[in-house]
Amino acid sequence: MNVAIVKYNAGNIYSVMHALKRLGITPTLTDDAELLSKADRVLFPGQGEASTAMSYLREHNLDKVICSLRQPVLGICIGQQLMCRHSEEGDTDCLGIFPLDVKRFQPVLHTDKVPQMGWNEIYDLKSPLFNGIKEKEFIYNVHSFYVPYDKEYTIATCEYILPYSAALHKDNFFATQFHPEKSGDVGERILKNFLEL
Repeated sequence: MNVAIVKYNAGNIYSVMHALKRLGITPTLTDDAELLSKADRVLFPGQGEASTAMSYLREHNLDKVICSLRQPVLGICIGQQLMCRHSEEGDTDCLGIFPLDVKRFQPVLHTDKVPQMGWNEIYDLKSPLFNGIKEKEFIYNVHSFYVPYDKEYTIATCEYILPYSAALHKDNFFATQFHPEKSGDVGERILKNFLEL
């Protein structure tokens, strides 16, 4: 299977490459439009800051390339946020694949720490992406911004300060706020499910 990872101005991409190699896939890390378009699956992972990342995508015409993809695409962490319409981080207009806006966590209690870092549960799972995954399995998060729960697009929910979208789906686009590549056996199964969609 030909799997491509979008190469752009973001961190943590190599951990996704290593996770795919554990599944027997050697992905191509590329910003080449033709290679991305011809891939069987495309992953759009990363950690970083929204406005800087979007500037890079626009400068390299990757914003148009990503939106034009027709094969299954998986955004991870900032990849999910950049697939939304707008982010409060840097007041940034994003790709607009999901008609949703990214918000910053606002602590309610003195014990609420931002960013959310560490393990948390996902529930209300509604997609083949979660085949074989039980409700309230643990996944790994590192993020200060979140996508609010949405009745139409949310396919998994997580709760930190408030319930939010742990994963989204629209057409051929899937996205997770959490890091499957850092989520042990559960994350590995989610990546495997994505490859088998």
